[in-house]
Amino acid sequence: MKIKGLIVLTAVIALMLGSCGKSSLKNVKLNSKEDSLSYAFGIVNYNALTTDSLLLDPMIVAKAMIDGKEGKPKMADDVARSYIMVVINKREAMKASRKAETDKVQYKEYIEQNEAFLAKNKEKAGVATTASGLQYEVIKMGTGPKPTAQNTVKVHYVGTLIDGKEFDSSVKRNEPATFPVSGVIPGWTEALQLMPVGSKFKLYLPSKIAYGATGAGEIIKPYSTLVFEVELLEIVK
Repeated sequence: MKIKGLIVLTAVIALMLGSCGKSSLKNVKLNSKEDSLSYAFGIVNYNALTTDSLLLDPMIVAKAMIDGKEGKPKMADDVARSYIMVVINKREAMKASRKAETDKVQYKEYIEQNEAFLAKNKEKAGVATTASGLQYEVIKMGTGPKPTAQNTVKVHYVGTLIDGKEFDSSVKRNEPATFPVSGVIPGWTEALQLMPVGSKFKLYLPSKIAYGATGAGEIIKPYSTLVFEVELLEIVK
């Protein structure tokens, strides 16, 4: 349920109030095309909101509109908006949590494959693991400065899934990528700050520091571990 839905609904009730004044809403009749249109908007929006299991009393909404029209609201506008957003954010968080649990069941086998890959990979000689779960190995250690989160960098990279399927490559495009260190997925932000300019690392990013439960595009499914070969070319001035 989005806040704009509530705004549309209250706007519809305002139209109804404009035509019937303070008289009881029970006495409203559909005597014109405008009346029917107002009612149609009201029922469609109300149904859309209540379908989302929102407990909404249309008479109280109407009362609030009348109070506002008379300049005697029982709740200030900023307080009302804040209250609505608290409710919406809580509901959206609950939905996201339920979806994540459902997705975990759906992707159970895929999650296990990725976890098994990471568990085996971290035992390889030369692979270091950080507190976040980032795994990396040094292919070439550069001698330049290390970037900070405030820097912009230029890199060449190749990205694959754990089965070797390639999903992106600046090398193939023959065009290095330039971006802020803090403007990429968390695993990249962390790894780049470990790399002196001139370095080439191989990165293994668990989904929690990559694209998580959402995935990205058609190739990167939810809960995908990503593997990158990254060469840090320069810190852009």
